[in-house]
Amino acid sequence: MKQIFENKIVAALLTVLRVWLGVQWLKAGFGKVSTGFDASGFIQGAIAKSQGENAVVQGWYASFLETVALPNSGLFSFLVAWGELLIGLGLILGALTIPALVAGGFMNLNFLWAGTISVNPTLLFVTVLLLLMAKSAAYFGIDRLLIPTIKKDVENRRLDPAIGTSAG
Repeated sequence: MKQIFENKIVAALLTVLRVWLGVQWLKAGFGKVSTGFDASGFIQGAIAKSQGENAVVQGWYASFLETVALPNSGLFSFLVAWGELLIGLGLILGALTIPALVAGGFMNLNFLWAGTISVNPTLLFVTVLLLLMAKSAAYFGIDRLLIPTIKKDVENRRLDPAIGTSAG
């Protein structure tokens, strides 16, 4: 099993998948950022999908949308648009890959809870696959350089009591 996780061919294939996923997020986010996305219509549509005999949206989620998301739709519009754009950039560059995957997966879950199927199950499946193989998925990317640097900095701060203390 270790041979699969440390195989450069597998890492290259996962990188292609990661970049593809990043492009999907980047395109969606760029479209929203550049056109002034307003999530209020989407939120109202999801709330409406919680009504009737064949409700697609669960009551608890509709309640969240009605009491939290809709009154703050400007904030949610900003978070969705810029979140999608930044997730896409992170995945394409392989920078902060795991946080980008977690954020993307969380957004996909929210879109699914809001009753939007579309490509969300596919994107969520790819996200989970990449998370399970995160080390290989991030091998060809900025994380390969960034993570060891961050770990070294954290370790140095832990060992050097002078770092992080204030003078005065």
